[in-house]
Amino acid sequence: MKQGDLVVRKSYGGDVLFRVAAFVADEVVLRGMDYRLLADAPIADLQTVRNPDELGGSRQARIHANESLRRMNEERNRQYGRAGFTSALDDRRQPFFEMPGKVLHLDGDANYLKKSMQVYGQLRVPAEGMHCHESQMPQVLFRMLPQFNPDIVVITGHDGLLKQREDLQQLSSYKNSLNFVQSVQVAREYERNRDSLVIVAGACQSHFEALLQAGANFASSPGRIMIHALDPVYVAVRSAFTPFRDTVNISDVIAHTISGRQGMGGIETMGRYRIGVPNLKEANSGQNVNIV
Repeated sequence: MKQGDLVVRKSYGGDVLFRVAAFVADEVVLRGMDYRLLADAPIADLQTVRNPDELGGSRQARIHANESLRRMNEERNRQYGRAGFTSALDDRRQPFFEMPGKVLHLDGDANYLKKSMQVYGQLRVPAEGMHCHESQMPQVLFRMLPQFNPDIVVITGHDGLLKQREDLQQLSSYKNSLNFVQSVQVAREYERNRDSLVIVAGACQSHFEALLQAGANFASSPGRIMIHALDPVYVAVRSAFTPFRDTVNISDVIAHTISGRQGMGGIETMGRYRIGVPNLKEANSGQNVNIV
């Protein structure tokens, strides 16, 4: 067994697919492939996986992810339908231009960051992504917030409850919740208004209450359960495309995440989407005009 191998834990019935991240003494540090879970296990408890498609849990997670993407696309098309256009790609004929909320996405997992940025690009959400270890996120945010000036910040990666820690209210019982809390505090110090800067924070089993108290608008995980890699992205996209006069429909957004209400929660928050006129693509057909 080597770093980068795909494995499952035999003692858990092979329920979650992991990638081997590191070896520490007799323990192996594991990062979830479909869920934002950080775990460790003895080498003897691990079984190498050759074909991930044979695992029912992993296959089901991908089905849920595709369903989440479908919902995001449907929501975008409904938004255009309300404005009288046929699809989100019909932007040359519309009389207005869009200004969805800008996203700054910090991720402790490079593969998840790549997937997240693909989703933002597919849905045409302006986004800047940065991969860094969870412990470095407060310092990275301190530098990047004034540089990028986002409307929405996503702070995520991997987390999990430490073994034999029964006090769920103590941040010391979690692998990365303290790092996420400190990152939220940095972001909220930069912008105190929760409607001017929307913060989505946490990963699997994260300390939901502490993240909200630190200033997050949306966080994981009320039920201390695993959340899917795209759950924070789904919440960020819905915030980016909810009109600034409206509150994000919390119940609807959370219900349509892959992990549901046990995985994600939040507070009333105004959207970050605006439109403007005229549509320069229409008014200046054949010319390249940029808004700066």
